[in-house]
Amino acid sequence: MAKGGFRGGMPGGGNMMKQAQKMQEDFLKMQKELESREFTATVGGGTVKATMSGTRVLKSIEINPEAVDPDDVEMLQDMIVAAVNEAITLSEDATNAAMSKLSPMGMGFPF
Repeated sequence: MAKGGFRGGMPGGGNMMKQAQKMQEDFLKMQKELESREFTATVGGGTVKATMSGTRVLKSIEINPEAVDPDDVEMLQDMIVAAVNEAITLSEDATNAAMSKLSPMGMGFPF
């Protein structure tokens, strides 16, 4: 073994730990901010509106009473599905945008 032996650790290791802690703190802060937001999508020219929380929980569905046509329930159902899916997409896009700001060198985090 060389004189002095292996002391463990890496040069600048303390700084790397501080950076990792800062990144974790930033991630938790961003996560809380996203969880507190709401994402609303409207389809059919305002006929159906879906609101979802940042935790991807469906909060509300609003349906314009004029859209309720007993002879065309299928179209209303399709609009509800479209509004919910769009709200999910808005939430995911916001999460991905926030995550890309936190990741080093633009590397994304897997979900």
